[in-house]
Amino acid sequence: MQLWLKRNCSVSTEHQETPRVTPQEAAVRPRIEGEREQEILLATLDVLAEVGYDRLTMDAVASRAKASKATLYRRWHSKAELVIEAVMLHKGPATSPDTGSFRQDLIEMSCGAGGLTDAKPLGMLASIITALNLDDEFAERFRRDFIGPKVAMGRLVYERAQARGEIRADLDIDLVTPALAGMVLHRIFLMGEHATPDLITALIDQIIIPACRPQTHTPAKTRNRLD
Repeated sequence: MQLWLKRNCSVSTEHQETPRVTPQEAAVRPRIEGEREQEILLATLDVLAEVGYDRLTMDAVASRAKASKATLYRRWHSKAELVIEAVMLHKGPATSPDTGSFRQDLIEMSCGAGGLTDAKPLGMLASIITALNLDDEFAERFRRDFIGPKVAMGRLVYERAQARGEIRADLDIDLVTPALAGMVLHRIFLMGEHATPDLITALIDQIIIPACRPQTHTPAKTRNRLD
């Protein structure tokens, strides 16, 4: 993961490409779809993994996909639009787990496909992390289309646990939902560690669940004896 950061997180000063295809040209040419569209998106992910978002160009993707740049611009009007659609291939499940257990839901959501132990979305995140601060169009689309659904699924896990009485009724779900991912990503990107199921389970058991579980009140008589 450290190699990802060193290779992909440098800031490029190049201006973003602008399409050279006129609206008239785009209108008369056939639309890209099906397997060909998938090939181009996979080629985009390959280039993204190699050079990062800042240095990715439509020319490089076109070359990798054996297509013309005009072909790309018929389907995607900007680099941001193309990359967003490509990274959505790594978005993971469309629904959150519902095992009936708060702990097990968190483990399955974090350790399954598209979760915090999945190398593909983590590598993708390393490739685009600088763009989240430098490219407003990309950041807006990424937070809306990729991060937004994940936040919503996580929130649903907490809401179900709250309804079952597993976590506090007064818990600020919006505040606590990103906490687990935040701790794991801190360890990956800043401390150079690997996200393993054991690490994630330990964070859930030692931090998340104790912070969320209903508080128990010490009976008055017991409190007096302790005093």
